[in-house]
Amino acid sequence: MTEEIIIAGFGGQGVLSMGKILAYSGIMQDQEVAWMPSYGPEMRGGTANVTVILSDNRISSPVLQEFDTVIILNQQSMDKFEKAVKPGGVLIYDPNGIVRHPKRKDITIYKVEAAEEATRMQSAKTFNMIVLGAYLKVRPIVKMENVIKGLEKSLPERHHHLIPLNKQAIDRGMEIVKEA
Repeated sequence: MTEEIIIAGFGGQGVLSMGKILAYSGIMQDQEVAWMPSYGPEMRGGTANVTVILSDNRISSPVLQEFDTVIILNQQSMDKFEKAVKPGGVLIYDPNGIVRHPKRKDITIYKVEAAEEATRMQSAKTFNMIVLGAYLKVRPIVKMENVIKGLEKSLPERHHHLIPLNKQAIDRGMEIVKEA
């Protein structure tokens, strides 16, 4: 099994964190893992994306042109990466701020209203965990206990008190994702 993923959005949306948590989760499952972040010089507001590869076999290269799953969190990323989903693959997106929705017929498209749900949860910082939950519902490639271990590994210890809230956000993302 190999899963090639790209997560793309604005800096500050937790794109790189999501990728890191997935990568740590794969490591906890004894998978081969590649994590390759890419971001502009702006800390927040610039574009950011991360490629994550989880595999039972050795990974020859982290540089990819097509992906099994593409997670899109802004319009610029939709314009750039919708075409990068392999035929038969999965595209997951948050419609907030998207003006041109995906149109491809050869992939499965899911929508998760993570920005709205984070507002309802009164915690904007849970946005990326809601999106991660949507992904894990659609593509359950890592076990939840390993996702929690990945959270523990990626969050500084002073923020470990937020792990239950993050777990709740992941669960909520699993509940609200729907095929578009």
